[in-house]
Amino acid sequence: MENEAVDQGQDATARRRLRRRVLIASVAGCAVLGGALALLPSGPGQGSARPPAPAPAPGARALTAVTSGVPAALPDLAALIDRRERRVRAHPRDAVSWAVLGAAYVEQGRRTAQPAYYPKAEKALRASLEVRSRDAGALSGMAALANARRDFGAALTWAEAAVKADPKRWTAYSQLIDAHTGLGHHKAAGRALDRLLKLRSGPAVRARAAAVYRDRGLREDAAAALSDAAAGAAAPAERADYLERAGQLAFESGDVDVALRHFQEAVRLDPDQRAALAGQGRALAALGRTTEALTAYRAALARQPCPEYALELGELYESMGLGQAARVQYDLLRERAARAAAAGVDEELVLGRFEADHGDAESAVERLRAEWRRQPGIAVADALGWALHRAGEDEEALTFARRATDRAKGGAVRSALYSYHLGMIERELGREGPARRHLQEALRISPRFSPTLAPKAEEGLRELGEPSVEDVPDFEDWSAGE
Repeated sequence: MENEAVDQGQDATARRRLRRRVLIASVAGCAVLGGALALLPSGPGQGSARPPAPAPAPGARALTAVTSGVPAALPDLAALIDRRERRVRAHPRDAVSWAVLGAAYVEQGRRTAQPAYYPKAEKALRASLEVRSRDAGALSGMAALANARRDFGAALTWAEAAVKADPKRWTAYSQLIDAHTGLGHHKAAGRALDRLLKLRSGPAVRARAAAVYRDRGLREDAAAALSDAAAGAAAPAERADYLERAGQLAFESGDVDVALRHFQEAVRLDPDQRAALAGQGRALAALGRTTEALTAYRAALARQPCPEYALELGELYESMGLGQAARVQYDLLRERAARAAAAGVDEELVLGRFEADHGDAESAVERLRAEWRRQPGIAVADALGWALHRAGEDEEALTFARRATDRAKGGAVRSALYSYHLGMIERELGREGPARRHLQEALRISPRFSPTLAPKAEEGLRELGEPSVEDVPDFEDWSAGE
């Protein structure tokens, strides 16, 4: 890393000297040329003052991305990993290179859904900490690793240690936000964002802020922040990542056509943006373009074997009446989740969701109760409530489903799925007024939120019929639905 830093410093000095010479030479002509320069074409062969600076090498691009908390292109990451592996073999006491290598492994594992990268990341980061026990970069890398593994308690511990070691290291606050969110500490996540915004601005910070705004139910603020982040992104892979997040937000809001455009543009900018491929599948399925949806999902799974994508594809097959094809995907889900667990990744949430709807509801309750004890986030509250409903324990299910939609307890996310779950639980309990409102809310938020569940929400509303004059919600119902 030191050699690269020297080279980059020399290049920067040369560029500054060149800019000063160009500036001095051009001052005398500025008054004469004035606005005319703005009208001249600026392309190849137009007599530009100097050629553009050469693009940085792939490893250097990834180094900048990894150390500044922004997404990196997969080929650049591979080049960086190769370079750092050679560096630490030659210099095993180079703490900085070990930390960079560990962070690159985390990003590679996250982008590819290949959990085998995570033990390698942990080994590299611990090697860095053996040399420098309070290195903020390695501590922040350990926090990122724990978040990637969905071990939010450990992530919080590592992120707090990174902030203590270097309170001005802004990337540590991003990991702190993710850890607090996963643990259901939404006020603490907001405080961490406030500290981050005081330290740093720019696209990566705007994208991080967007996630917090979304969790607070501030969808318009989140969309504006992501738009700003995408517009200010320095590299195609970074912009593609922010567009994919914007697509997720648009899909959750029911803007399926907008979501599809975001996902398509993300894949055009970065063909390795596999989450956007899965997003295309989700959006195309919602638009009724089933054949294209299947193609997109298969491509995403071939390149990024994520258990959640296997669940979505399986449910799409089910909605088409293709039970055997769905079961193949569910088997793959179990296999990939087991592989991830062997690498330290917590996949209990997706497994619990799967078992609740397609397997053993009692097993889902057991898994999700344990997950709730470990990290009581809003997504876990919703999943546990639904699993309890599927297991026939509707009174307790209602408690968790309400919690997932209770703004006072962090449930400010406007989720069609959460509203659907709450409405169906209330319907089973004979609470027709609240059930009707929440099922209507689910379809109002996103009429096509799921190929299997949206039709069930419509069927549930038809069975409930029109409200009667006596169907007036009591105070408890209104407060639970807020």
